Amino acid sequence: MSDGTRLALIGCGRMAQGHVAQILRHQPTTPIPVVCEPSAQAFAEMLRIFSDAGAPPPVNEPDLARLLAAYADKLDAAFIVTPHAYHYEQASLCLEAGLDVLLEKPMVVSSAQAEALIETRDRTGGLLVVAFNGSLSPNIRYASNLLRSGELGRVESIQAVVWEGWAGDKVGHWKQDPAISGGGFMFDTGAHMLNTVADLAGEDFAEVAAWLDFRGGKVELLGVVIGRLESGALVTLHACGTTMKTIGSQVHVFCSAGIIKTGVWGRFLELQRPGDAQLTKVVPEAVGPVGGVWQQFLAVRRGDLANPSPPEIGLRMAKLWDAIKMSSERGGAQVAL
Repeated sequence: MSDGTRLALIGCGRMAQGHVAQILRHQPTTPIPVVCEPSAQAFAEMLRIFSDAGAPPPVNEPDLARLLAAYADKLDAAFIVTPHAYHYEQASLCLEAGLDVLLEKPMVVSSAQAEALIETRDRTGGLLVVAFNGSLSPNIRYASNLLRSGELGRVESIQAVVWEGWAGDKVGHWKQDPAISGGGFMFDTGAHMLNTVADLAGEDFAEVAAWLDFRGGKVELLGVVIGRLESGALVTLHACGTTMKTIGSQVHVFCSAGIIKTGVWGRFLELQRPGDAQLTKVVPEAVGPVGGVWQQFLAVRRGDLANPSPPEIGLRMAKLWDAIKMSSERGGAQVAL
């Protein structure tokens, strides 16, 4: 029995291939009649995934406007998995065509694009979910709701760090081409940190001072940010993309009556309340089951789940990214948002 959501896949690169493999494994009845991919090699690799899963192969229409003109009335949703700079136009076109949209991270490359995309979402009445692992994580949702409840008191400060051997791994990759990436390590892997902190903070930044180090290249490989939220809480963000071949993260939220520890992808959650001797892992039963991004998108479409990663969080992150770039260009000068 079909789940009823007919999907167009926009982009067939490595990340898209991973998503589709999960969809065909966990929701094998999701119809994917058409994809949009200009690279013959990427499309051929995607076809192998369909073949391995025993699923009917999709048609490839490399031009998105032509795809929507020909297929929009035969589709319900689009999953956009393309380079960052293409997200705004592609998501806008899909929403205007009447499709709901699951959009890979980061949502867009500027706050102006974020505001315009929210306007399009509101005007068309479409659904827009951003595929950020953090916001989609039940751990982050649980932590964010706990912080908003006031149970842990005031948020006093937030400290976050993310690291990866990104500089060497991404040599020659489009992610190191600023024209289509929108930024370097801080805006790629580091976008998970910016988004998760923006989600946990639950409010805009008031001031930011930032230093981005390009190490002579075209995109930033390291970044340090000091910020103050509108409530007065202080934030530090540290992104290192030049370390050895490894990847990891930590996020601490220090409150007046508790401490939260998690990671930028929301893979774990620890909590310490007054009287506790140390941070203790929150049991999975308390936060709910973990699902893939497509599973959560379907749950939101059915009305079973409130949108855990709406574009409003993406806008908060985009404002932060704009301020980070501006401060760095001014030598770390303080920028008021």
